[in-house]
Amino acid sequence: MYRSGNPALSDSTFDKNMYKDTNWWDNSNSNQMSIEGVSEKTGILLLITATSAIATSMMMPESSILFIIGFVGSLISALIIIFSRSNSPFLICSYALFEGLFLGGITWIFAQQSGLESIGIIAASITFLILAVMITIYRLGLIHWDKNMQIAVTSAMAAIFLIYLISIIGSFIGFEIPLIHGSGPVGIAFSLFVVGIASLCLVADFDFIERGVLRGAPKQLEWRAAFGLLVTLAWLYLEILKLIAKITINMRN
Repeated sequence: MYRSGNPALSDSTFDKNMYKDTNWWDNSNSNQMSIEGVSEKTGILLLITATSAIATSMMMPESSILFIIGFVGSLISALIIIFSRSNSPFLICSYALFEGLFLGGITWIFAQQSGLESIGIIAASITFLILAVMITIYRLGLIHWDKNMQIAVTSAMAAIFLIYLISIIGSFIGFEIPLIHGSGPVGIAFSLFVVGIASLCLVADFDFIERGVLRGAPKQLEWRAAFGLLVTLAWLYLEILKLIAKITINMRN
């Protein structure tokens, strides 16, 4: 199985040997993971995320504390889920709630910066459109997740996060990367590139989950698979927000 590149879905996610203290694999076929089951649980997580995001955005800036709680809570809960290999619906739904608080606050911030009040609706629509397109492309067999693509996408992701890390460190010492994060042509091109990589990560997640189903992974792991998809979708939405804000600011200057 090729690594998806998603930290929430590692090579050991659907490995029977990683769950020696459970008897999941000893049950009947009705207890096996399915694409439909993952889709249902992903829908539940998206509903929780969207609801908390909309509520937070509508109450900003008074709800700034919720934005901070969302950022810290989503980071901590995600790390707990990833490193403990948890499949707890409560913990994963809590992550979705916290992620929604964070995305709602950051959406409001981008709306204020760009002057585009509907930026959240536009970004969400584009995110789901890309999701639908990537699912269609994958199902039609027009794109395959193989070792070469895995290396290319993982390398690109490493470069992207390195740039973000340098940018974050620079923000504390007065150093910026204006050509990358600015609203000029280079900044817009960079955001388009990141959106493209995030979209390819969706294909990686689809392939990884499908392989898990073929391996007869237990139904309990559907929550973990849905969590992995939500992590990618949240990243994609955030990058699309940045792209729309850059384009809007560039058009107005």
